[in-house]
Amino acid sequence: MISMQQFILRQPAAPEETSTDRYYLDLSNHLVKVATERHLFPSYPEKVVERGAMALIGYYQDVICDAGIWRTFITENRCLYGRTLPFYDTDSSYQDVELNKEDVRFMVWYAFSMTYEELRVRNPLDDELIYGADEWWSELEKVYDDSPMPVDYRMTHELEIHAEEDREALLKLGNWLFMHCYLMTPAFSLTLSEMAWRFDLSKEEQLIEFQKALEKAISEEPTGPLALYTGEWLYLIVEGKMPPQKRSKEEKEEHKYYKAFTAATGGSEIKFLGDYEEMNCFFIDALGWAEGEEHLPQMKKEHDFILMVDREKGMLLAKNIARCIAAPENPLYDKEYAKAHAMELLTVRGCCPADLLHIVCRNGWLPDAVFPGSDDHRLVADNYDFIARCYLQLYYRGD
Repeated sequence: MISMQQFILRQPAAPEETSTDRYYLDLSNHLVKVATERHLFPSYPEKVVERGAMALIGYYQDVICDAGIWRTFITENRCLYGRTLPFYDTDSSYQDVELNKEDVRFMVWYAFSMTYEELRVRNPLDDELIYGADEWWSELEKVYDDSPMPVDYRMTHELEIHAEEDREALLKLGNWLFMHCYLMTPAFSLTLSEMAWRFDLSKEEQLIEFQKALEKAISEEPTGPLALYTGEWLYLIVEGKMPPQKRSKEEKEEHKYYKAFTAATGGSEIKFLGDYEEMNCFFIDALGWAEGEEHLPQMKKEHDFILMVDREKGMLLAKNIARCIAAPENPLYDKEYAKAHAMELLTVRGCCPADLLHIVCRNGWLPDAVFPGSDDHRLVADNYDFIARCYLQLYYRGD
């Protein structure tokens, strides 16, 4: 059972309890009870179901009062992808900022997948998730018209980004969005776990360092299903638009490797290499690195390399993934291997550098990527950018 302490932690007014918290806590626990009694989500432990229920009730509170978070999410989806939601088709019956069955399906997939490592890469159209989500939607639909307006959920209203008197409220909103908002925290959970592993939280000095790392993450790391930075979320929620982009007037020089690399590849910015010896020869023969040396010796046990060069950034290296890339000039592509591993490029952090992944996906060179247990290649191809944002976060959005 979800406790009031657990529930309040996710509310905008935390640590204070508001007059509507008890109602929405009870509704969260009702969803958990329904899941238990009807044997919904049998693949997931109760704690994951509880987290999923709290995330869904966060969405539910949002749409009841139009807090602006969900509205921002679907608006940005339409801007980025020309559709309201990833994975799930919507028709004329869909109503913005109302309780929609498709929204509940997305929230269930998102909350469960992001917070349960054992089934992290789960097909959004899986029957178990769809059936359970629809049962939860039905329960919420029964009480939708009678649910009270959640206290403090409208804190996004009447704020102005550049108003001095709103600075404190905007700071509070940004911190809550990043650390406790129903839409952001599932995607940040893996990052948070990775951060926590670096510290011994039983020691006071280590706890202080962990808190500093969290504060740094709020300002420097993206979060949420679209991997937007806190400033981007704030601008979109408060202003309805992305923050202005800083344009660099500085003209960068061509990187020293670019001309030699493309000359050796006949103009291509990508080179596929089967093993370390082949790659080391390319470094020496094409780039002019010192002869007779083993360059990047830490890569000697790796294989299936991809080198990519950018005119300004220089060269990057990816290992053990070339067999997944169906580029016309890639002799290493292995369709059977790719069927089992191509999805990892979109879901495993650090597997494929972001610049390379963008090019691979834009060119349709990842045709074998599917969710486990599915053969729906189109579902992944149509949603690759969202999938990468959601799973990879900084590893995809970072420069």
